[in-house]
Amino acid sequence: MAVSANTEGRGQWGSSLGFIMAAAGSAVGLGNIWRFPYLTGQNGGGAFVFVYIICVLFIGIPLLFNEIALGRRSGKNPIGAIRDTGGNKFWQLAGVLCVLVCFFVFSYYSVIAGWTVGYIFTEIINLPVDFEVFVQTPMYVIPLTFLFILLTILIVLGGVSGGIEKAAKFLMPVLFIIIIFIAGRSVTLEGAEAGIQYYLNPDFSKINGTVILQALGQAFFSMSVGWGLMITFGSYLPKESNIIQSSGWIAGMDTMVALLGGLMVFPALFALLPGKDPAAGPALVFDVLPKVFDAMPGGNIIGSLFFLLLMVAALTSTISMLEVPVAYLIDDRKWNRKKATWIVGIAAMIMSVPSALSSIEGNFFNTINFNFLSNPIQGFFGAMDFIFGTFAVVIICLMLSLYTGWGQKIADYADELASGAPGFKGIYRKGWIFFIKWVCPVVIILLILNMIGLFGAPQAA
Repeated sequence: MAVSANTEGRGQWGSSLGFIMAAAGSAVGLGNIWRFPYLTGQNGGGAFVFVYIICVLFIGIPLLFNEIALGRRSGKNPIGAIRDTGGNKFWQLAGVLCVLVCFFVFSYYSVIAGWTVGYIFTEIINLPVDFEVFVQTPMYVIPLTFLFILLTILIVLGGVSGGIEKAAKFLMPVLFIIIIFIAGRSVTLEGAEAGIQYYLNPDFSKINGTVILQALGQAFFSMSVGWGLMITFGSYLPKESNIIQSSGWIAGMDTMVALLGGLMVFPALFALLPGKDPAAGPALVFDVLPKVFDAMPGGNIIGSLFFLLLMVAALTSTISMLEVPVAYLIDDRKWNRKKATWIVGIAAMIMSVPSALSSIEGNFFNTINFNFLSNPIQGFFGAMDFIFGTFAVVIICLMLSLYTGWGQKIADYADELASGAPGFKGIYRKGWIFFIKWVCPVVIILLILNMIGLFGAPQAA
């Protein structure tokens, strides 16, 4: 179904499928394939998976509806969306935070994405790489980061339909093909059953407050709520589009990739490196998995495909991160797309350098050490990740749910969701209103209180 934008001069989605692929690509990222497996390993395997799915269904999806509805109702970027729907300066701070979050996360997220680019080549030529040495070598990491940011810039320069949508329609099928192939190979390895059981067999005794909060934080991180991405993408939708149906596809594709990510990692890990700690943290992907691939027949091919998958997942996310500040500059500052994209992109390159250098032991950016709301912060990268990638995102989710639930007439946003989705009425309409007004704010406040240490030692989600 062809669609048209509800505001002129901003670009538009060429089709509903294009929007779904782009929005799903925004949600699907390193959070699904890099972060989800190691969080699963750290939090008891299948029990964490179970709690994560519950968080997606009852918290993530209502917030996703909320952001897309706000974007379409306003037809603007996050700041303009709140301003043009009647929000005062206080509420507009949520929009400002969205723009800042996307810019700063884009800058350090691209460093990780640059690692994936480097690992593609090392796997192709079958060159063993020590992860610690690699990340502490600026002559490798910084150019790779710049290369990845440049690729993101070139896609966003093409605009909504000609750049972002076309890229998403190509990249998302590629992503699914690669991940299904690798997961299929992983689960058929001799000894893979132990990894599958660890991953999918829930031990409910492992579920505690920390696991729940980690799962909730991962749902925020993975589904791209609290970033302004879905507000911006929603602003390019027409009134006749079905937000409910599209959001269901977005959430489903995002969750599927996360679940398949675990099936890639754990069966192969248990089969080929028995005794290796499945809770190895971020190093699981960049340090442990290359050893797993080395132990596979044709492992260099599997390994290069895996890191290509990571790069594609990262790229589908960064094009949306870049689009948010670009959309703000186009909407509110009246810049053209070329100027806005290049300036934001080059600024992100500059900002990425401290994050890249923070992995070098003894470097100034590595030695930064302070407490933020009782949370110990180590290094420039760690500071950016916690302040913008974690804490600010949770604050935005809270502000947006309070804004539409209490600061606005929430029935207007329920009507927005019903436009194009005639089945959104009765218990579905009442249920969404109840979750946005009551459940989501309460849960998010509990998450914030946990993050600042009210329930004991601070625990970032």
